[in-house]
Amino acid sequence: MARRKGQLKLGAFLYPTGHHVAAWRHPEAQADAGANFSHYVQLAQAAEAAKFDLIFMADGVGTRSDNHRYLSRTAHSYVAQFEPITLLSALAAVTQRIGFVATASTSFNEPFHIARKFASLDNISGGRAGWNLVTSSSEHEALNFNRERHFDHAERYQRAAEFAQVVTGLWDSWEDGALQRDKASGLYFDPARRHVLNHKGRFFQVKGPLNVPRSPQGHPVIVQAGSSPAGKALAAETAEVIFTAQQTLDDAVAFYADVKGRLAQHGRQPDDLKIMPGVFPVVGRSESEAQEKFEQLQSLIHPEVGLALISGLTGGVDLSAYPLDGPIPELPETNASKSRQQLTLELARREKLSLRELYLRVAGARGHWQLVGTASQIADQLEERFVNHGADGYNIMPPVLPTGLTDFIELVLPELRRRGLFRTEYEGRTLRENLGLHRPRNRYQSPETAALATLAA
Repeated sequence: MARRKGQLKLGAFLYPTGHHVAAWRHPEAQADAGANFSHYVQLAQAAEAAKFDLIFMADGVGTRSDNHRYLSRTAHSYVAQFEPITLLSALAAVTQRIGFVATASTSFNEPFHIARKFASLDNISGGRAGWNLVTSSSEHEALNFNRERHFDHAERYQRAAEFAQVVTGLWDSWEDGALQRDKASGLYFDPARRHVLNHKGRFFQVKGPLNVPRSPQGHPVIVQAGSSPAGKALAAETAEVIFTAQQTLDDAVAFYADVKGRLAQHGRQPDDLKIMPGVFPVVGRSESEAQEKFEQLQSLIHPEVGLALISGLTGGVDLSAYPLDGPIPELPETNASKSRQQLTLELARREKLSLRELYLRVAGARGHWQLVGTASQIADQLEERFVNHGADGYNIMPPVLPTGLTDFIELVLPELRRRGLFRTEYEGRTLRENLGLHRPRNRYQSPETAALATLAA
């Protein structure tokens, strides 16, 4: 049954120069974007003025290749860009309402570090932080953290589930109102409202408590990006937003129903989780203008960059020995991102694409949903997926920055608003309020006390 009412949620996924693999070469791109703070200030303030729910920042704790011929030709692959929590903490000072979601890996961090950093960002921003919980997919990251190879896929999701339990437990170290700071009595905090976690599990041993106070929205919002069976299971248990990738309406509707259908077994309701697929929009005032914009970007792809992109999406296998105009070979199952490998291989085989055709096909969206057209055409497709329960909103992936974000704001948003599909003003001050997510009750607090604290917040 089609959705009859409601407005979709929007994130602005800010990959430094833009999401197209050749974006940095575009004449309108900010080529030094990854290390240019003024660039991010401009983008964050533009997204906030347009009433986006959040800014989304990806991250990798290592470059994604040892191929210097490829790396020297790309601004992707985490070659030179800011650490996201540091960047978003700075952006919090120059914005007021927009949320901030940063990626941090459960594979190469400790739970106490992550709990402390995101609780700090949440307090600094007045309740606008979100944690994109990932397990990392790159062997190159593992080599930076005292390992010879990455954790096995199943093990890293088991580790991630326990990691999330520890982090949320630490976020409950302080009940609302625990820090009284009463100068007259000399009581800085109420000892009865401070809680020591004392976690001892398979992967982690963490005493606690966290030394950062509870934030205005209770906990930072938890975002998850995996779409494999293990990823969906973890998301159903822990996530409040899913950043996902489906190519067709049928696949999107099936994924939506699958993940939402898993929530009840964890005592959760469908609205407790927002599904926001990635969308790569190339917008023109006419179809021909949109296509010309896209073809200009495609013409800037160096073959070595295109081939390395396919290699990364399909599990890291070296494809340089295969002919560019031949079919993609049979590949072993990856220990990296299984869902992204499956998505890429299914696309290649469904459309009978050569390696060259495949990298041209995914160079923009990297497996996410690619839309090229007018504002009305793009709004039609966003609306169709939204009303048919294939998405609760979208993570917008501008092809080039800053102009790709400007195009979406100036051309597509007015069309979505004309249809009543997107807000004209923020609903609240915290990320949870704007996403329509409830404020989590501290596990140690009675429902009555928690309700009063929520009203006070």
